[in-house]
Amino acid sequence: MADTLEFNEIYQEVKGSMNDGRLRLSRQGVIFKNSKTGKVDNIQASELAEGVWRRVALGHGLKLLTKNGHVYKYDGFRESEFDKLSDFFKAHYCLELAEKDLCVKGWNWGTVRFGGQLLSFDIGEQPVFEIPLSNVSQCTTGKNEVTLEFHQNDDAEVSLMEVRFYVPPTQEDGVDPVEAFAQNVLSKADVIQATGDAICIFRELQCLTPRGRYDIRIYPTFLHLHGKTFDYKIPYTTVLRLFLLPHKDQRQMFFVISLDPPIKQGQTRYHFLILLFSKDEDISLTLNMNEEEVEKRFEGRLTKNMSGSLYEMVSRVMKALVNRKITVPGNFQGHSGAQCITCSYKASSGLLYPLERGFIYVHKPPVHIRFDEISFVNFARGTTTTRSFDFEIETKQGTQYTFSSIEREEYGKLFDFVNAKKLNIKNRGLKERKKGMKQSYDEYADSDEDQHDAYLERMKEEGKIREENANDSSDGSGEETDSSFNPGEEDDDVAEEFDSNASASSSSGDGDSDRDDKKPAKKAKIVKDRKPRKKQPESKKGKDPNAPKRPMSAYMLWLNASREKIKSDHPGISITDLSKKAGELWKAMSKEKKEEWDRKAEDARRDYEKAMKEYSVGGKADSHRGERSKKKKKKQEKQVKGKGDKKGATSKSSSSKSPAKGMSDSFKSKEFVSSDESSSAESKKEDSEEEGAASPPPSSEDSASGSD
Repeated sequence: MADTLEFNEIYQEVKGSMNDGRLRLSRQGVIFKNSKTGKVDNIQASELAEGVWRRVALGHGLKLLTKNGHVYKYDGFRESEFDKLSDFFKAHYCLELAEKDLCVKGWNWGTVRFGGQLLSFDIGEQPVFEIPLSNVSQCTTGKNEVTLEFHQNDDAEVSLMEVRFYVPPTQEDGVDPVEAFAQNVLSKADVIQATGDAICIFRELQCLTPRGRYDIRIYPTFLHLHGKTFDYKIPYTTVLRLFLLPHKDQRQMFFVISLDPPIKQGQTRYHFLILLFSKDEDISLTLNMNEEEVEKRFEGRLTKNMSGSLYEMVSRVMKALVNRKITVPGNFQGHSGAQCITCSYKASSGLLYPLERGFIYVHKPPVHIRFDEISFVNFARGTTTTRSFDFEIETKQGTQYTFSSIEREEYGKLFDFVNAKKLNIKNRGLKERKKGMKQSYDEYADSDEDQHDAYLERMKEEGKIREENANDSSDGSGEETDSSFNPGEEDDDVAEEFDSNASASSSSGDGDSDRDDKKPAKKAKIVKDRKPRKKQPESKKGKDPNAPKRPMSAYMLWLNASREKIKSDHPGISITDLSKKAGELWKAMSKEKKEEWDRKAEDARRDYEKAMKEYSVGGKADSHRGERSKKKKKKQEKQVKGKGDKKGATSKSSSSKSPAKGMSDSFKSKEFVSSDESSSAESKKEDSEEEGAASPPPSSEDSASGSD
């Protein structure tokens, strides 16, 4: 038999991480070399106590137990290699390589067995899983429950945080099974042990995070938080900062301890430990150390016997043990005289403390933001009422914090504080820049014109985009509207229309042309005084179909050419989605391709201007005059049909209606006055009364049209 066995592509399990490497078995022992780091693990042959062969996720695995309780697991073997390994173990290590399969029933109740530094959860005779107790970092007990927390491996993609065991109550010799379970774990686990007596104990302190009342036991290297349900052991090395903050009511104090890594309870992480004290509560404290030890250890920072306010004693002891400074609020003073601002964060009300080097929010959830982490701050209007505003902070990592419902009276103090700390303020108002960053606080609260509203500006921009899309889609229909793009051209159309009416009426051949000329001018003046929007229906009704159509924009020319292609590429697309898709394609189009359509649009615009000039010279007036002659011809044919001979009706009208030939123009018949086209409403009324009334002698223009 060979003296050595070598296996490539073998994986070693270390706290949930699978490290690939090469395994070598020799007479001297077992050697594993990590392929990534080059680290070598050496197990002496004399230390081996047991070898187990079993099926695992990566094929088959080998578990080795040493006499001092360590466990080594190697995966990635093939099934055919069992015989070779079994013979090698018998020959060189004098061990029987046992075969044990894991239980895969999926049950969650069974028996826990402790063997050396290994905890095994078994169902029947088969193990379900095994936990090396050296990986346990914390063991806490409940009424019928034991919770194990584990040391974390940074190389593992997925880490096991904790395991909870329910221990049913039993009546055996008066021994609590939960405590017995915990003692078996603590005897082998790598946990923080409370060795010796505590330096001092603070009883029944009110804790906001985690919530409840806890006894705080101060040990030389860690802090023990003991509650009715949970226990937490907090090493002083995990304490980052200490804060002592006065409550807004001036009767209470917050003592905040920042932790990294945080303490854990299930899936909840507590990065801050927040204690609430009353200023009126005093205590006399005696340290469980002699005076020489106190002097030698704390160098005058603490004494054996101390007395004072409870919050002062706790903060003083923590400062001496953690050896960190306590942060207190700086020079900031709010509108009410307090050193904090009442606000809301994530729908919970709390207090925001501006510090000398950052902000801290207490208490649910607690937030600490340092100034060097801040990218910019922003003052925004409140979403519910104008009596409050929001204070937004965005960090350089992109995280945004919004503290809302801040009273408007606090704005001036907070703005001055932020400005003095030289923080970047986003969206400063125009008035601020003109006055050298001096803010008028009353105008912020009452004026809607001078202050910049970021939300309103964003809504305006979105409104402009929607309006542009709507205009583009209306142009694509091929129809023209009077209020499409150029509202100024609408006034020109109205003016030209009334000018043409005036010229047509002045061309009539009767002797009252001066009076008739004044009427259209007076009517045109009334129209100009009115708003163009109210004349849209009338101008649209009288629009000349022979007038040149306005040219399309570059986008609309491209859209008309590409609409069918977009439809074929996206079958079943709606009109709204087609417009959105077209807008996206147009926006993504290169500048060179857009210039091609810009040139086509420019050519179309020049053709339109040329056609408009030709149309304005003679085409527009001729078209209106031709329409009037057609209307008059129809009117005369209607009169002839109703009265028979036109001459007889005329003579009858002249004998009955006209008292004398040379009578004044003011006695003209109603039909004669309304024959002028200065009023469209009167002409409609005339058509309804013509059958029962005789018409006056025709003018020269009427004669000509009648002879036709």
